[in-house]
Amino acid sequence: MSRIITALRSDAVGGVLLIVAALAALAWANSPLADSYEALRTWSFGPSGLDLRLSAQAWAADGLLAVFFFIVGNELKQELVHGELRDPRRAALPVVAALGGVVIPALLFLAVNVAAPGEAVNGWGVPMATDIAFALAVLAVVGRGLPTPLRTFLLTLATVDDVCAVVVIAVGYTSGLNLAALAGAAAGLCVWAYLQHGRGRAVTAVRRALPAWLLYGPLAVLIWALTHACGVHATIAGVAMGLLMRTRPRAGEQEPPSQRAEHALRPFCAGVVLPVFALLSAGISLSGADGFWAGTVTWGVLAGLVAGKPLGIVGAAWLTARLTSAHLNPRLSWSDIAGVGVLGGIGFTVSLLIAELSYTGPAHLTQAKGAILLASAAASVLAALILGARGRRRRAAAGGLTGQAGGALTG
Repeated sequence: MSRIITALRSDAVGGVLLIVAALAALAWANSPLADSYEALRTWSFGPSGLDLRLSAQAWAADGLLAVFFFIVGNELKQELVHGELRDPRRAALPVVAALGGVVIPALLFLAVNVAAPGEAVNGWGVPMATDIAFALAVLAVVGRGLPTPLRTFLLTLATVDDVCAVVVIAVGYTSGLNLAALAGAAAGLCVWAYLQHGRGRAVTAVRRALPAWLLYGPLAVLIWALTHACGVHATIAGVAMGLLMRTRPRAGEQEPPSQRAEHALRPFCAGVVLPVFALLSAGISLSGADGFWAGTVTWGVLAGLVAGKPLGIVGAAWLTARLTSAHLNPRLSWSDIAGVGVLGGIGFTVSLLIAELSYTGPAHLTQAKGAILLASAAASVLAALILGARGRRRRAAAGGLTGQAGGALTG
């Protein structure tokens, strides 16, 4: 069991499970057992209070996925405090690149669909977000030989553009906000931050008296429920709690809460959260795909993810480095960033969610979802080719240098 848990902490293993689950869902949804798949996805359960009687698919997308976003926010906090993102001039590049990767795809989608009839234009937010899990999995599989800061760049970029997409959902795809629930969620986050960082005797005594799961677990559920009830996509609660984690150990601690939480939750996330989400979200029936290639929604999503993402990411980062004091990590090259830009075209999690919110008609929804899967597959292959070639060149160069050093020593 310990070997399985250790393996599940790897991006590659978690990513493979995610991809396998997505393929299984696609096969199930297009098999003779498709009715059972749809019945599972739409099965509703949970308390009706705070609008928590949700379908199984919604529980996976809103609930389970919040655990993944907590880990992402937590890891980003560690980079901001201890990693290279402490330097604002380096942190600026992935943040601005993410904004470019949000704006340009949306503009391309609008350019293709602005004159289209019906609700086609509603999906302008679909190509905005990069799927962190898939992107990190592809990088983990093909990234041998690539510098470690490239993963940090991708993690920061994908987190920022997913947060932007969640904000877009709250603003552009929500009829209204429940301000009381929003205030309650904010108050809960304040309590969370105080429990993490407070130094008073009372809070110290509480932290020592209660195990972490009993202290933070109920509070996390409450914050998540209030965030869901206020109309903001509930996964943003996970990001917020992750960013509020304490990353420095105190007297008597072997490791800070940030590392303990990640160590405990990452195997659960890779082995349960992401595969279950993929299984319940990726099952797209291809029976209603007539007119797929003629649809403007199809081409808008493809243009946004396949072309808009790399153009926005690389272009924004390059202009920022050229026009400001921000600079690229010296271990990275612009070819590496180009590979990450292509990798940014993997849109799955939030893209599928926005497609569901954008379209009520099956034709546009099928076009959007099919284009997301197609663009994500194309981006994965292209990024694997680019980054794989970069990794091979770096390994060859490192081997040449090692050989030269060995020859100089023996000579």
